[in-house]
This record gives sequence, C-alpha cells and structure tokens, in this order.
Amino acid sequence: MEQKVAQLFIVTPESLTGVSVATAAGDMTRAALETYPVGGLCYFGRNITGNQQLRDMLANTREMGCVAGAGIAPFLTIDEEGGPLVARVANSGYFDVEHFSNMADIGASGDVTHAAYVGSSIGSYLHEIGFNVDFAPDADVLTNPYNTVIGPRSFGSDPQLVADMVAAEVDAMLDAGVLPCIKHFPGHGDTAGDSHTGAVYAERSRADIEACEFLPFISGIEAGCPLVMVGHIETPNFAADGLPASLSKTMMTDVLRDQLGFGGVIVSDSFAMGAITENYTPADAAVRYFQAGGDMLLMPENLEEAYNGVLSAVQLGDISSERLDESLARILALKEQVGLLA
Repeated sequence: MEQKVAQLFIVTPESLTGVSVATAAGDMTRAALETYPVGGLCYFGRNITGNQQLRDMLANTREMGCVAGAGIAPFLTIDEEGGPLVARVANSGYFDVEHFSNMADIGASGDVTHAAYVGSSIGSYLHEIGFNVDFAPDADVLTNPYNTVIGPRSFGSDPQLVADMVAAEVDAMLDAGVLPCIKHFPGHGDTAGDSHTGAVYAERSRADIEACEFLPFISGIEAGCPLVMVGHIETPNFAADGLPASLSKTMMTDVLRDQLGFGGVIVSDSFAMGAITENYTPADAAVRYFQAGGDMLLMPENLEEAYNGVLSAVQLGDISSERLDESLARILALKEQVGLLA
C-alpha cells in the first residue's frame, strides 16, 4: 500500500531529498527513493548545470528507481514547451538543440507542420537526454488578451487552430518517444489571475467553454495524448462548486473522464501554487484531489504530509482501494508503454 501511494506523486528532486538544489543523484536520492518510491520527478533549470551532468542525473535516478520500493522506474518529467518562456533544456545553454519562437508565432503561421516539427524536435532531444514526459503542449485558447500567465505560450485565440496545432504536436512527440501532457484543463486562456499566487477564475458559461476551451483538449485526446494536466481554475458558471478544477469531481470525473472520454492519466498542476496552499494543507489537498478523480499529484507543498495524508485516507476508507487501483492501473499502463516496467 505504501508503494502504491508513493506512485501517485511527481515531485522535485529537492522535495524528495531535502537538499536545496539537486544536480546529481547519489546516496541521498537512493535513500529517499527507498522511503518514498515516487511515481515521477520533475526537473527545472536549476537542476541543469551541464550536458553530461543532466544525462547522468537522469540515468542514475532511473536506475535507482528500478531497485527501490516496488522496483518501478519513475517518470522523468520537465516543462519544455519551446519558446523563450518555458524551455528548461533549450534555455540552459548546455545543449545544442533548436530554439523556437513563441507558440503564438507557430500558431500564427497557420501551418500545422510547424507544430509537428516543434513536437518532433523537442521530443527527440528530450528522449535522447533521458526524459520520458514533457508537460507540453499548451492547449489553452487565449480568449483573454490581457492574460499574461499564458500569453504567447498559447497557439492563439482561434479554438480550431489551437486544436489542430495541439494534435499535430502531440502526435509528433509520441512518435519521438516522449509522452506529451496537454494543459491546463479546463482552459487557462480566459483567466486574468495567476494560480501561482492565488485563486483564478474562468467566468465564461458552460456553453462557451465547451465550444471553445474544450476543443484543443478533445483534439489532443483524440490524437492519443496520454496525460492531461488539470489547472487550479474555478469555473463559477460551469462546475459552480467553489473549487478549482484540480479538486473538482465535476471537472475531473464528470467532464474530463465521462463527457470527454479521457482514459489516460490525469495529473495536477503544481500543488505548491498559492491557489492550493492558501486554502488547504498538503494532506487535505492531496486527499481531496484523489477523491475527486485525479491520478498523479504534481509537486505537493510537503511530500511527507501529503503522502501520509493519502495513506491514512486509504487505510480509513476515505479513499477506496478501488479508487487507488484505478489510478495505479493507468499509471503502470503508461509506464509500460515507455518501457519503464522491467
């Protein structure tokens, strides 16, 4: 049971080991994975100090994961959308890889082969370095021109154009051997706030969201995207439950699962963001997330508290063993797809 619960979390190497900045995987990583054999790790620019350094850290982490806990290698994840804003590897200066302009420029071209090329190029170099999951492409439709959080990270304001670009990039990235993750469901393009610092709202009606924001997610799912990231976005005129989508059974189970037919892995946006931490403890937020239908929780504010909270909830029956095993089955099926199961 402890191994199952650990598989539900994707954490930074710092959160796992307790070091201030992780740039290598050694004895501390090995010991931490024996205690918490997490389902994945997420890396940022601070973790990249050299070409071979990054390759060694990823390879060593994967090898350690194969012998810790249940002996299941972790997802090795990164945000590599392309463009000057979110490209940890390309912007590190340590890799001779292609640099892309903003996805807004790719979308403005109107040519889906450009999006496919982005997916193929990024997927290929991430796979070669050792990553197996990329939290990209961004599937948000930029319906609010004053939205600075998404801004030029979006392919544009035309939902069908964004849908076509997303599908092309998803398909190409899968061919390159890296698992894409479309984000931020149910759509971050209409919001004015920043979920890094507090609650954000998509005020549009259900009909508007279904006709616009959902199109790229439907297109990405139909293209075979295996992961969908759910954002901390409240929809007062849709779910109307007073919850961010990342804690909403309506948005994750009733809509994403049942209405849109997504059968892959639902992953949360970071639970270290203010939209979560200002209102919930790490344990409470984690329990609510899995009760609502999430599969993998990204970057809890405190791993130990979140892990123990979920473990206790399972033991007490507040999270059923069936609910837990549903998520595990999806996670393990995906790991098998990319060769992470021995």
